Amino acid sequence: MVQISPYPHRSLLSALFALLAVFTLSSCFGYRPPHMAGLVAFTSDGCTLFPDGTVKDRDKWCGCCQTHDLAYWQGGSEDERQQADTALRDCVLARTHDPELAKTMYLGARAGGHPTFPTWYRWGYGWPYGRGYERLSKREKLQIQKQLADYAKKHPAGYCVENNIAP
Repeated sequence: MVQISPYPHRSLLSALFALLAVFTLSSCFGYRPPHMAGLVAFTSDGCTLFPDGTVKDRDKWCGCCQTHDLAYWQGGSEDERQQADTALRDCVLARTHDPELAKTMYLGARAGGHPTFPTWYRWGYGWPYGRGYERLSKREKLQIQKQLADYAKKHPAGYCVENNIAP
């Protein structure tokens, strides 16, 4: 027998409170105070939330992901994001000859990398949260070049080699 609560509004109220808490907490991710509102240093974690390769070849497609991270870090237009995701798919396919793996990674990037998601791997993650799809200005492109030169000095081998993913 199904028991009906004498206080049905409490479960609705609890659900609304939980939803409000999630939105409130998620809005904190990616926030930077105005004095830190510029482009942050480039970072890569390889294939975010996905393996960088196989058990035998641990960096088989890691380089594809580092290149993809570079595009996602700097952000830009919606078309540029589509191009970055397509390039990831094509790179993984070229390295693995596995169309299902390439498609899976492509779909994962398309589903999880939207700029409105308050995550560290969203499109344009180098900029403050809320930028969305916006073409890069000449000034911003200069900032990107400077940041990448600094990254290359500090990390000449790149993420995959530095983190012992490469054999």
